[in-house]
Amino acid sequence: MKRFTLSGIAAAILISAATLASSASFAQTKLKWAHVYETSEPYHKWAVWAGEELKKRTNGKYEIQVFPASSLGKETEINQGLQLGTVDMIYTGASFAARSFPRLAVSYYPFTFRDADHVIKYSKSDVFRELTEGYKKATGNTVTALTYYGVRHATSNKLFKNCDEMKGLKMRVPDAPAYTALPRACGANPTPIAFAEVYLALQNGTVDAQENPLPTIEAKKFFEVQKHIILTGHIADALLTIIAPSTLAKMSPAEQKALADVTQEAAEKVTQEIRKREGELVDEFKKKGINVVTVDRNDFQQRVLKAIEFKSMGLEKSDWDRVTAIK
Repeated sequence: MKRFTLSGIAAAILISAATLASSASFAQTKLKWAHVYETSEPYHKWAVWAGEELKKRTNGKYEIQVFPASSLGKETEINQGLQLGTVDMIYTGASFAARSFPRLAVSYYPFTFRDADHVIKYSKSDVFRELTEGYKKATGNTVTALTYYGVRHATSNKLFKNCDEMKGLKMRVPDAPAYTALPRACGANPTPIAFAEVYLALQNGTVDAQENPLPTIEAKKFFEVQKHIILTGHIADALLTIIAPSTLAKMSPAEQKALADVTQEAAEKVTQEIRKREGELVDEFKKKGINVVTVDRNDFQQRVLKAIEFKSMGLEKSDWDRVTAIK
């Protein structure tokens, strides 16, 4: 019969306690990365990759769980979650993050960027660093990466080829001021609807139109319930990867760098995929029988510049001038 000594029991208790503490500590290192995009999209795929990379680079101490398709909330809710502690990191548009620091949304003023290269150069510019630092001072949140999202075009069941023909059109836009600029300038009715609900809203006629990049139109299958794609190219869009201050506070400088590195690398990989896909989709949509229409973008741009003042959206024209001047 095996005998237990007091010292042996004490040692066993200490080992058990240490094991429990270690397990609890490990559970606390699972970071929640939330976004509103589908699992089929490169944003999600490369976020999952970043999670595995972080685990490798921190020897298993940190692990990222990615929550797609608004499963932890809509854009507004996941932005609020950074402060509430319900999420550790998110993908979001600068227009949503800008609710805490309006100047950050300057990149969403229509026709700010010439093309994808301009967006990428902006992400490495002094003005981008200044704006994200201003956002950090206002919120405590840290922007670690910018991911190219694509050039936004309109889809509609009512054909329009110029600004005047948009009058009275009910167009779904994200619930952020900068997205309303184009429809407002052209006399349309901008209608904010959550991203997850857009397909149904188009299908049942709650709205006539929406606007998004071609890869998103494909991923969300908007082409199934829209007759026309109008190549307005009004906003060259991007996503920010943002980390909560409470998350970074518990990490060492080396771990913080590892997290920043994997999010930046993921952003570069997504950007490459989106750019490639954008170049393929016009022909693919035409083959599906969708009416793809080329328009005079300058006509739309001039109407927006005349109708929508920067101050009305909390923006600084001096910021916009610096962004547009990037070569």
